[in-house]
Amino acid sequence: MKIKDVRAHCDIPCAVYDPGVAQYAALSVLRFLDLIAEMPDSIDSKKDLAHLNRLVQQKEDHAIEVKDAVRTIWGDYFKEPHMEKFPEIHDLAHSIMMTASKCKQDIDRQNGVDLIEKVNRFAEIFWTTKEIETEIKTSLNPPHVKMVVPVLGD
Repeated sequence: MKIKDVRAHCDIPCAVYDPGVAQYAALSVLRFLDLIAEMPDSIDSKKDLAHLNRLVQQKEDHAIEVKDAVRTIWGDYFKEPHMEKFPEIHDLAHSIMMTASKCKQDIDRQNGVDLIEKVNRFAEIFWTTKEIETEIKTSLNPPHVKMVVPVLGD
């Protein structure tokens, strides 16, 4: 038997992609920014310094997770027909990378808000390419911001 046509969207045709990983990592970045902002401006104890250090490290790790998840979907999933329908996807993916870097470099909350907004748009485009309707829900996790989620069926 001769195989005439094979189609796959990644190196290993797993068909398992979900921007939720990037969305919840972005949500975590914003949460860590809020927790850092809640700390006193003057650190007087080693315990507080250690706590701040952990918060910053987790913020960094989750910003990297956003970048990794978006880069994987953008690089492995999005194909020419998707890019023709959503020409913004290249600039959006790049903007997410840059915004995640800003979140690593600074503690400005607005960077975290911007990151969530951009990753939500990325998720909306992703689900649209799969012909799955989305809706906006408030996250059950702090800081309780709006998230784009797929409308789940049975």
